Order: sequence, then structure tokens, then C-alpha cells
Amino acid sequence: MKLEGKKIGFGMTSSYCTLMEVLEPMQALKDLGADIYPVVSEGVRDNSSRFHDRDTFIDKVREIAGRNEIGTIAEAETLGPGNVMDIMIVAPATGNTIAKTANGIWDTPVLMASKATLRNGKPLLIAVFSNDALSMNGENIMKLYNTKNIYFVPFGQDDPVKKPNSMMSDISLLVESAVQAMEGKQIQPSIISMR
Repeated sequence: MKLEGKKIGFGMTSSYCTLMEVLEPMQALKDLGADIYPVVSEGVRDNSSRFHDRDTFIDKVREIAGRNEIGTIAEAETLGPGNVMDIMIVAPATGNTIAKTANGIWDTPVLMASKATLRNGKPLLIAVFSNDALSMNGENIMKLYNTKNIYFVPFGQDDPVKKPNSMMSDISLLVESAVQAMEGKQIQPSIISMR
């Protein structure tokens, strides 16, 4: 599998416990020849957490991509008129990001980059990381699942006993999901067992 010449937006939102995990598939996409355009939400751009150091994370993102992150709405907006992306990936995608996408709210850099990509008829790939995927956000996920040009990294319940409404994507399937999404296909099965 080769991705030479493919321009891939890689949006990261504030699921802090997952941020370090997405660096591996980002690197894998780069190793396959993709040109990575990292996009970060304000929460990722500005904050450290108990799971990661902000400066270490941003430095690693820049190292992998070979460019600075897009960290403002104004910067992300230019991706649409320039028809820059072949695909936009949002990993991790929080419940907040999923809800706003489902309702056409584009008020963060990652959301604006997603809108910019969709306006050009290109795929948006979502990696779900939401504690309320089977409660308040369930309808938003299903709305997006039935929306043209939106695809999902396969996801399932990550802890059905302690967090029965929580679902997360299998990040090891992100690269294959992106390849299939660029071919207009949803990788299957899309809802999986995480146990």
C-alpha cells in the first residue's frame, strides 16, 4: 500500500488519554508516503494533561508531519478554497466534536478543516473516542454514519462494565480505514468487539 502524493489532514481533539496513541498511525501514514497536515483543537494546542505534556506532543506532531500544526480557524478555513486535502482524519474525535459535526457547527480548527474537506466532496474519517457514544451522542454518530463522505474507524465498547456508554475506535485500523475511505468504502465491520 502506497500513499505517495496523498494529502492527509490529521485533526486531533481533546481526548487527552488518547493523544499519544494517534502518533503511531500518523507516522505510519507518513511512512507510506502521505503528506500530513496536522490540525489541532485549541484544547490540544494550549494544554497539557495528566496523560501528556503539551510541548512534547506538539513537537512530535511537527517532527512527523514536517510542518507546523494548523491551530486556528482562520488557518483551517484556507484548506477549502485551496482544495488541499484528499482526506481529513479526526483522531481522536471527542463526543463534543462528533456532536458539532453532526449539527453543522464549525467553531474549532479541526471542525473547520473537516468542513473544508467535505465541501470539496472529499472523505472525512472519524475515530470515535466518546464516553457518551451509547447515550446522548448515539444519535449523532448514527446521523454521521448515514452521511455522504463520512466514514468511521471501527469502534466498540471499551469498558462495558465500568463505562457502559463509552465507545472507542481501534486505532490499529486507522490506516486501512483511511485507505478504504479514499476509495469511497467504509471498512467493515465498523462496529466491533474491543474485548
